[in-house]
Amino acid sequence: MYQSVRSVSGSLRRASSSCSSREFRRSIVTDTEVDQARNYCVKQLRHGDYEAYLIRQFIPRSAQDAYDALRTLNLELARLPETVSSPTIGRFRIQFWRDTINNVFAGKPPREPISILLYKAVTDLKARAGSCSSNSLKFWLLRFVTTRERHMENRPFTSLSSLEDYAENTYATLMYMTLAAMPLQSVHMDHLASHIGKACGIVATLRGIPVLAAPSQPIQGPSGANLGTTRSPALLLPLDVMAEVGLKEEDVFRMGPNAEGLQDAVFQVATRANDHLITAREMIKTLRAGEGPGHDYEHEGEVEHAYPAAARTPEAAEGDIRRGFGVLLEAVAAEDYLKRLEGANFDPFRVKASWKLPWGLWRALKGHQI
Repeated sequence: MYQSVRSVSGSLRRASSSCSSREFRRSIVTDTEVDQARNYCVKQLRHGDYEAYLIRQFIPRSAQDAYDALRTLNLELARLPETVSSPTIGRFRIQFWRDTINNVFAGKPPREPISILLYKAVTDLKARAGSCSSNSLKFWLLRFVTTRERHMENRPFTSLSSLEDYAENTYATLMYMTLAAMPLQSVHMDHLASHIGKACGIVATLRGIPVLAAPSQPIQGPSGANLGTTRSPALLLPLDVMAEVGLKEEDVFRMGPNAEGLQDAVFQVATRANDHLITAREMIKTLRAGEGPGHDYEHEGEVEHAYPAAARTPEAAEGDIRRGFGVLLEAVAAEDYLKRLEGANFDPFRVKASWKLPWGLWRALKGHQI
């Protein structure tokens, strides 16, 4: 559990002109608390999600606090199955975060660093863009938490399509939230975020194979007594892909990278992630050429995917891509992992740490190409 940021007593500083004094009186959040919360979240990312730590520097300043808070929350929720002794306890933690989110958007953030920084981001967003953008952010955030809860037990995905759905509702949704925090309402950017987010979600699943398939660690109480284990070994590769290549979960748990069919299954799943990155790359080219994306956006017309007419035109795409390009850098991190995975002959147990990602991010920014 994260350590709460120490409350700061004393009189409130004068709220900035962008935030109402009534909101600050209700929440009792000071500039010092916000600074402490921001430092805490950045530290968590530096040690727990280094890719996000690098990318955060290129996120538009207006959305940076939201990005830091949301990515740190993603770390917290992703770690839950590893840090609790049962799914029931995990669901209690999920409900804590659901209540926390509702309190943050109601102007009553708990004294907890993620919620304090998220409250700052939401307050600033309301002042800049009104309540519609903050309502959109809340919608995506609650959907994100619900999806994490649904996958608390680390069960295999039934199909490659179900893995893509999970990625859409987690990693693509994280990108939607960053866009909402700017705010940037664009069918083109949402379309790109959907493809890139799906690739990132698939990559996260592949990256987790060596961790989740390893034997779990025992939990010891204060007296040293064994209280059980955190979890059972898990393999989240899609069942349809595993059946096609003849891969068995038990073989991976017993033999690790030597399990027959593992590399074939990983290759198929990684290929789907790469396909999404290729699609996003081609979309950027065609949109910059003044053409359409080349295919329909499957989520257009759904809740929070409604756009003004001006946001639909190819002419608007270039400005949207330039303004939100930092959000699209998630594609560079996903591609970096896929290249290292290919270099390891699609054995996720042999993938080496990356040292080229900072260079890849710089090159992408310089050429505005992912």
